[in-house]
Amino acid sequence: MSHQPVVGILHPGSMGAAVAACAAAGAAAVLWCTDGRSPASAHRAERFGLQPVPTLRELADRADIVISLCPPAAAEDQAREIAGLGFTGVYVEANAVNPERTARIAALFPPPATVVDGGVIGAPPVGGSRPALYLSGPEPETTAVARLFDGTAVRAEVLGPRIGQASSLKLAYAGFQKVSRVLVGLSYALAHEHGVEGELREIARRRSDTYLAEPEQVASAAARAWRWGPEMDEIADTLEAAGLPPQLLRAAASTLERWHDSKDDAGLTLTDALGRLAAPERTRDAPPGPQ
Repeated sequence: MSHQPVVGILHPGSMGAAVAACAAAGAAAVLWCTDGRSPASAHRAERFGLQPVPTLRELADRADIVISLCPPAAAEDQAREIAGLGFTGVYVEANAVNPERTARIAALFPPPATVVDGGVIGAPPVGGSRPALYLSGPEPETTAVARLFDGTAVRAEVLGPRIGQASSLKLAYAGFQKVSRVLVGLSYALAHEHGVEGELREIARRRSDTYLAEPEQVASAAARAWRWGPEMDEIADTLEAAGLPPQLLRAAASTLERWHDSKDDAGLTLTDALGRLAAPERTRDAPPGPQ
């Protein structure tokens, strides 16, 4: 792929739009499909300078590289739709899905199309954040995708030739990083119930090596629970396939479900997030339990 490729992004969420904007540095154009997308998606796409096309077919026909960054539950259906349109370029499966699902997605695309396995680790590349995009799969396609991000806030790294390497690395890290925040939420909810939230926070302040010292992250996690919950199930499936116990991740997914209605709530407070962890039949403003 010696020319500057045309890139398509599925879909311009907070991560997808920012990553696509970085890819624009090495692309002739970055396209997104307006069909069925929300005003918020349109605003992000405009903000990051992405070019709109009215249909997914036009995106598939024009793009040399399609990058899929969407909620895990939609990843396979999205890939199936693009494959069904006869896409013949490079499809970058960059969602938080398990390696087996990534392999199934790769099998949807007959030659000459090629699938590259991808995993993004870090916050969206805005405001000084510099996430990593790990890639695995056949050459020269993985290198061509990595080259899109040369000199940008996205650090692209090729891991090797096997589909599943990038997705498993993403889930291995996400399992720790996200479940640890779920545990922080549970710890503070328990402490709040018994009136010792301040004492727990003080203990955590004396230990700089713990997420407990950053309880403000709980509200942020709650607002993203609608995406993180399905990701926990993907990680659990990956553990189970490797003969490892998946129960902790299943429990994390179940806990995140209590925050599902907090989707993208930028005004959510720690107190609100902790209250929403309580059983539905309990009132959020119930007084602390006995000391």
